[in-house]
Amino acid sequence: MSDFERPAFRASSVRARVKPFLAMDVLNAAVARENAGAPVIHLEIGEPAAPPPRLVREAAIKALGGTRISYTQALGRPSLRERIARYYRDRHALTVAAERVVVTTGSSGGFVLAFLALFDVGARVLIANPGYPAYRNIMQALGVEAVGAATSAATGHIVTAGMIEAAHRVQSLDGVLLMSPANPTGVMTPAPELAAICRTCDRLGIAFISDEIYHGLTYGAPEASALATTERAVVINSFSKYYCMTGWRVGWMVVPESLVRPIERLQQNLSISVPTLSQIAAEAAFDCVDELEAVKAGYAANRAVLMDELPRIGFGRIQPMDGAFYAYVDVGEFTNDSVAFCGKMLAEAGVATTPGLDFDPDNGRRALRISYAGSADDIRGAVAALKGWLRA
Repeated sequence: MSDFERPAFRASSVRARVKPFLAMDVLNAAVARENAGAPVIHLEIGEPAAPPPRLVREAAIKALGGTRISYTQALGRPSLRERIARYYRDRHALTVAAERVVVTTGSSGGFVLAFLALFDVGARVLIANPGYPAYRNIMQALGVEAVGAATSAATGHIVTAGMIEAAHRVQSLDGVLLMSPANPTGVMTPAPELAAICRTCDRLGIAFISDEIYHGLTYGAPEASALATTERAVVINSFSKYYCMTGWRVGWMVVPESLVRPIERLQQNLSISVPTLSQIAAEAAFDCVDELEAVKAGYAANRAVLMDELPRIGFGRIQPMDGAFYAYVDVGEFTNDSVAFCGKMLAEAGVATTPGLDFDPDNGRRALRISYAGSADDIRGAVAALKGWLRA
């Protein structure tokens, strides 16, 4: 067959043409720099530097010593679902039926399942700007419109019930997806406001998804769950952040009874089940609180360093870091192109951070995100490197 007769390769689908996750692109560039022999301080990825807790590792090793690692039920191992339900009783004094718990492939798998179960093509879902970029990109791939709700430092980067109702009046919303504590800002929605959001969505018939992946990582008032107000919300959580299990890819959802069977059908077909070894290990994570609280104390110490040092080096406009492990920094006095600024920072100072454009397509050109989930040495080393770089 001649080249003229040979059929051309098919181009990617429209749904595959989502924007890149810039944090991962920065990671690729940082790894390439390391492979070339240059040092890098990684502040770009929201990933704990600490290993999984000891009991998690021991549970996995024990399982590999003879237990058959087979499929589980699509909704997850019953014992893990029961243990997650008990977590809500122990931590939040809430009664959650284990039958409403779905084990997922990280929170990412939970978002895909939730979006598919709740929204048809063309649905409109409100999210915060700045916010987690994968929300918008996954929705785009599924034909769902992400409606950005602009927040600012002046309003504490919080989406309110009033903002949701106003947006719904302009053009009907099918859903709202919010995270507290939030990525990238670290801001936590106050419990009364979260309750008002739940009630507003219930009253207006809007599906509410509460991303609670950073629960456990707060540095003042404790976090609240949407489940304290409503059983209609879809709550998504994960073992990645507080439990230091990012690469294990295991998370969970709590869903209304009416969604259990639809989500079960989706999970059966999309992934059959979540990796069994990860589920076994995750169940042990709930018994590791002392070890995990020690890790959290390290984040708190890193946070204190950044709150003190960032203004000294010229990054004075930082948002309140109520929770998670991020600093969202206004760098408008230095640049209007956060992508180029972060690239130059990596090349010249050896410090990898994520451009704000990843989180806010409208105003993110003047911001960047710093993850302080690494070691104390990393944080202090980064501060010293940036101080010298900015003054050069």
